[in-house]
Parts: sequence; C-alpha cells; structure tokens
Amino acid sequence: MPQRTVLLVLFDGVQSLDVTGPLEVFTGAEQHTPGTYRVRTASLDGGPVRTSSGLALVPDGALTAMPDPDTLLVPGGQGTRGPDPRLTDWLRAHGPRARRLVSVCTGAILLAAAGLLDGRRATTHWAYCDKLARDHPAVAVDPEPIYVRDGNVATSAGVTSGIDLALALVEEDLDREVALSVARHLVVFLRRPGNQAQFSAQLAAQTARRDPLREVQRWITEHPAGDLTVESLAARARLSPRHFARAFREETGTTPGRYVDRVRLEHARWLLEDTGDGVEEISRASGYGTPEAMRRAFVRALGTAPAEYRRRFRPVTAN
Repeated sequence: MPQRTVLLVLFDGVQSLDVTGPLEVFTGAEQHTPGTYRVRTASLDGGPVRTSSGLALVPDGALTAMPDPDTLLVPGGQGTRGPDPRLTDWLRAHGPRARRLVSVCTGAILLAAAGLLDGRRATTHWAYCDKLARDHPAVAVDPEPIYVRDGNVATSAGVTSGIDLALALVEEDLDREVALSVARHLVVFLRRPGNQAQFSAQLAAQTARRDPLREVQRWITEHPAGDLTVESLAARARLSPRHFARAFREETGTTPGRYVDRVRLEHARWLLEDTGDGVEEISRASGYGTPEAMRRAFVRALGTAPAEYRRRFRPVTAN
C-alpha cells in the first residue's frame, strides 16, 4: 500500500483543534500501521502562525515547497474571514491536483473562495452556513450534517467534526479496525455518521420564551412514545391547537410536527447505537409504533434502514 501524504494548511488565525484533531487521527493511523500516512503542515512562507486561541504553530515548511499531496486539508478559524489572497490563489492552483480535498469548519469558505466547491454539496460550521450560501451561490450548502462527501471533496462542520471526518477517511483508506483503534486511543466514538445533525433536536430548535412551551419541549424529549399530536401538546400548554402551533413555530423556529420527528429519530438512533434492543422494541419506544414506520422515517431522513444504520454505526465492543 503506497504511503499517502496529508498536507494541512496553516495560516494566522487558524482554529487549533481544526488542525490538531485531524492531525492526531492520521498520525495515529500511521503509528498503528506504519507506512500508511505522511502528515505535513505548511504555511504560505513556511513561517510560524498564531492560532485564534494564541497558540503558535511551527509548520514543516512553505506551501510552495510542498509536493502535491494525496489529501489536502484546509482548516478553519478566524483567519478565514480575511485571508491572504496568495493563499486563495495557491488553493485555486493546487487544490485540483490533490486526490482528495478536505475542509474543517470554515475552511470551506477558503475552498469556496478558490472556486473549488462550485457545483458541489458542502457544509461548514452552523454559524457560517448562511454566509457560505450567500457569498457563494454556486455551492449547495447543507447546514445539517457534521460532514458531507461529494466526490473527492469532503467538508465538515465545526471543530470536533474534523475528527469524525478524519476517522471516516482513515476507515475508507485502510479499514474499520484501524479507525476504531485510533478512535479508542483518542477516547472518541467511531460512530458519528456524516449525516448526524450538527445539533441535537433540542439544540437545533430555539428554546421557547414562555414556560408552557418550554415545558412542552421538555415533555416531547422525555416522552417520545407519548401522544404528541398538536391537539395533545396544545392541551398541555393550555392553548388552542391553532394558537399553539403558531406560537411554537414563532418561538422555536420549527413546527411541532417537525420537532417531534427530530426527537423521535434522535431517540431511535441512540437506542440503535447504545443498546441491544430489537428494532420492534425500539420503534415502540421511539413513538413510531411499528418497525415499518420507523424504517420509512430512517430512509426518508438518513437514506438507510434501521438495521443497516445499527450495523454501520454501533461501536464494536472492546474485548
């Protein structure tokens, strides 16, 4: 197996975890299976850079002196807000030469500025998805998942999602056991699929201002198998169904039905990942009623059936 070079781009204002997270994953894979990865870091002129948190990083050399890598990884951070035009020019010229192009967090903004995301689906940190979509209309921005794969281009959401994406790339390059070994060493889970939401259902929606609506949100989360019709929830909030539906959407940014759907899907995913309960039992506990109803919900939202989801994303128990 040929050794793959991973080149991480450094610049002033880079987010340190965007760099060190993936770096530890690829380095860990190299330590597990020597000869698989050669990890390099480079800045424009080869000089040290200062991260957004003040940490100084010393690169291996200058970007102009680096050979074209197998994987080119562009991290994010405050430095993406006003990048050096020379960096954008370098990415525009050298990005297409890499077999695989990867960004972490707002590194996607740099790739987009270089024209490398045009016509592709991509994501970035939730706080910058609107900006990415507004500034680069040729990019199909998806604010939901923690990472997105589109051909040989992979973009991830904020900070720690870079670790998830790097683990997925190691699993693709080598195998699941190597990726699992690295994940265990870093004490992280090898199970967060790319289509997992950046936020849980509770965090994705705003918290309602009024106590009755906040209580309804809590009730939904704690009772996914309960009667969660608009009529029932409205009665709990002591509002008419019409008034409740309007107020819930105004204060949370989503409809009651959509919120219930996300909570139930999240609950079912957690049970599939963390328990040995059967699909039929999980479908009842999550409010779907039947395995077929849960299967339809999973296929619609995630593009995979519950059994396949469990097979792919439930952690392997350590011996």
